[in-house]
Amino acid sequence: MTTTTRQSVSTDLLGLPYRSQRSPVMAVNGVVATSQPLAAQAGLSMLQQGGSAVDAALATAIALTVVEPTSNGIGGDVFSLVWDGTTLHGLNGSGRAPAATTADAIRAAGHTEMPSKGWWPITVPGAPRAWADLHARFGKLPFEKLFEPAINYARHGYFVSPIISKLWESAATKGFAGLTAPEFKPWFDTYTFDGRAPRAGERWSSEGHASTLEQIAASKSKTFYEGDIARQIAAFAAQTGGPMTEADLAAHKSQWVEPIRTSYRGYEVCEIPPNGQGIAALMALNITEGFDMTKLSRESIEAYHLQIEALKLSLTDAIAYVGDMDHVDVPVKGLLDKEYASQRGSLIGERAIDPTVGKPKAGGTIYLCAADG
Repeated sequence: MTTTTRQSVSTDLLGLPYRSQRSPVMAVNGVVATSQPLAAQAGLSMLQQGGSAVDAALATAIALTVVEPTSNGIGGDVFSLVWDGTTLHGLNGSGRAPAATTADAIRAAGHTEMPSKGWWPITVPGAPRAWADLHARFGKLPFEKLFEPAINYARHGYFVSPIISKLWESAATKGFAGLTAPEFKPWFDTYTFDGRAPRAGERWSSEGHASTLEQIAASKSKTFYEGDIARQIAAFAAQTGGPMTEADLAAHKSQWVEPIRTSYRGYEVCEIPPNGQGIAALMALNITEGFDMTKLSRESIEAYHLQIEALKLSLTDAIAYVGDMDHVDVPVKGLLDKEYASQRGSLIGERAIDPTVGKPKAGGTIYLCAADG
């Protein structure tokens, strides 16, 4: 079984790290790969205890909310692909906007476009329910066990690594800089030392984070949507002018979806359908397939140029067309059409372009991967 999720140091079951940037990772009984070593170890420990790849992936994702908190969190979403040996399953664990988040309400608050910070862009967090849903279908170990490494890191602390400390500092000095509204204060109280991000080598812990994870584990995530945590979220929203209510949280459900697919030089490549952005990767592959990459050195300027331009074209289309498929007619078939990819690829020349949106036929985060034996 293999599962990938967006929420890399890699380790085999003997705990031996592979750090080569060129060599493939090889292990006999399973592997976990992600961007933070402590999280990879959390997932690996589940495999060592007889857990499935999904158990390993979930333990990794939960640990990442503690050890890489500026890139993801308990309040995030999950997009997951799970190969069970015969069938590929897709889970869209993203939440919807609160019922009170309407265009009229946003305009009434003085905005002419969707703000990027504050309560208005916030959607119902989908991660905790997705954790429970994935475990219910594919897990082997007790749900509570998947939380043990993360709770230990949060309660007893861990030494912040150099790369994470830089990301943390950027969040404190850029992402949250100058944000004085009351809804931002808990972030500074929780994730900074009097406004300062932890430095590399400093020990960081959070009893509040540990306690929250314990409640989620004990209730199989129910408390986050219909219990004490849900009531606390709704109460804080009401106190700080946010639209999130208990009803919004209680209404949330994960969605099992059929993955979307394309072929690339003999390989089938799959992603979660919109509202996820994975379709952009498939579109970029379709465009790149139109060029003979074998004639170019892998690390050459020309090879990078073609791939970057393909990504620019696909992301431009994704920004224009991708949305919630319950409310937006996303032309998935047209965007993945090989002829359309050829049309888009014809725009690529020797110089970089500023791409515009195409017309298909009608029709910033973390990543982790785990595989068991």
